[in-house]
Amino acid sequence: MTRPSAPGGYVCGIDAAMAVVGGKWKVLILWALGEQVCRFGELRRLVPGVTEKVLASHLRELEADGIVHREVYDEVPPRVEYSLTPLGVSLNAALEPLGAWGRQHVFGAGASGTSAPAASSRT
Repeated sequence: MTRPSAPGGYVCGIDAAMAVVGGKWKVLILWALGEQVCRFGELRRLVPGVTEKVLASHLRELEADGIVHREVYDEVPPRVEYSLTPLGVSLNAALEPLGAWGRQHVFGAGASGTSAPAASSRT
């Protein structure tokens, strides 16, 4: 017997959320933008290992999903900054318990707190 799917073809809320943040890099991009407004090069440095192509693609997808805001300044040379929208801020807040679980799972009982771990300890 098949279940009717929810709007958008998602089976549940986790399915819908994973469609937005799925993959290795999107949550790291969200974490970096949660810390500060960034230009493309800054984001590339804050998310070590991501290629320019993948970063650009993920930023476009997150912008299309309403998670990331792209601000283009009319300057020479052009300047583009990325930041979280209110929806992106709420998504980061929703991911905090998952980060806490990850710290607990990887680092054990002494790893409590709500702040995001350093980039090197997230992988």
